[in-house]
Amino acid sequence: MKRLHLDLSAGIAGDMFVGALLDLGVDARQLEHELRRLPLDGYHLHAERKLKAAIHGTKFDVHLAGTDCGHSHDTTHAHSHGHDHGPDSDHTHGRDHAQIRDLIGASTLSPWVRERALAVFQRIACAEGKIHGLPAERVQFHEVGAVDSIVDIVGACIALEMLGCPVVTASAVVEGTGFVRCAHGRMPLPAAATLEILGTRGIAIAQCEEPHEMVTPTGAALLAEFATSFGPMQGVVGARIGYGLGTRDHRSRPNVLRAILWEEAAAPASLDWESDTVAVLETNIDDLNPEILGAVLEKALRLGALDAFHTPVQMKKQRPGVLLTLLCPPEDADAFTEFLLTETSAFGVRQTMAARRKLRREFAEVKTGFGTVKVKLGRLSGRIVQIAPEFESCRSIASMAGVPVKEVYTAAVVAASALGTSK
Repeated sequence: MKRLHLDLSAGIAGDMFVGALLDLGVDARQLEHELRRLPLDGYHLHAERKLKAAIHGTKFDVHLAGTDCGHSHDTTHAHSHGHDHGPDSDHTHGRDHAQIRDLIGASTLSPWVRERALAVFQRIACAEGKIHGLPAERVQFHEVGAVDSIVDIVGACIALEMLGCPVVTASAVVEGTGFVRCAHGRMPLPAAATLEILGTRGIAIAQCEEPHEMVTPTGAALLAEFATSFGPMQGVVGARIGYGLGTRDHRSRPNVLRAILWEEAAAPASLDWESDTVAVLETNIDDLNPEILGAVLEKALRLGALDAFHTPVQMKKQRPGVLLTLLCPPEDADAFTEFLLTETSAFGVRQTMAARRKLRREFAEVKTGFGTVKVKLGRLSGRIVQIAPEFESCRSIASMAGVPVKEVYTAAVVAASALGTSK
């Protein structure tokens, strides 16, 4: 499986995204040929290898008919902001959402490209509609409806398909500070549409010291449509690296979008275990009443912790204590950290992320000579490798049958083993 990771430390815009994919190996001539399937003219593409802050990458521009230079909307141009081409430039005239849908629908682009490009525009239309109190279909795009931005969005989808439709992940989203000019006046960053697009997908955004826009609504919409998760790179082996260059010169970081492409090795077919990531919260305690400690563990499990336990440890000054450990989903880590800091005597909590491998679990009822018992089965590649009779079920049956619980437990294991590799 191909994977693509985007380093967003310098933000993202449509032209930077396409430039990074070209730098990864997408053929510029083939990209332009594919874009001709879209009934849109008045432009030509320009992709050039250049140097930005000592980094070689690809600068991608859409040159419009009647202009001497390409657009450079890595800062403010991918949305309803005024272009710097002047008020008489024809390409500043936008289109409404219905016109863009018709344009893409009338193309001979591949079904995948048409579907994803329409989805990106739909995200922008919904965001603009919410901001201005209009239905998405009535939204009038300004710069996003211009030729160059349409080419950016459709070109990004084509380039991704040319790379094999990789699974896209990204780092944390970083935006600048200050204000931006737009069709509705001078607005603070992040731009309203950018914030709405990311917020609708539940994508967090943080600001840095750069005094200008780094994430455009077009870049935000591409992230919202394609990125499946946000965080550090994981499992990158044999990567290819591409750099999409922006136009500004940042003070604190190169104005480039770094894209990392690699092939993820397929898991062995014989190992069909499930996997996930859990947060591991730990704290050392030597001054808490044991009764309170027990209550804390019980409450943690009631609140949804995956597991909670304590281990005897030797602490400072040779004092006996416990290592309190709590496992939870990563998205619940902050809530459970607060729980530990308020419910125990801890002054700090350590947090790490751990990858888990889990057997495929299922529950069944098996018949024994004493009655029907509920059991939990763990399968690996179809084989039952773990059998765990439910204790309360065994105890209930044993009580009714007047036999030791261990006999019912053993009988349930034998009965479950007979299920073999079925299912």
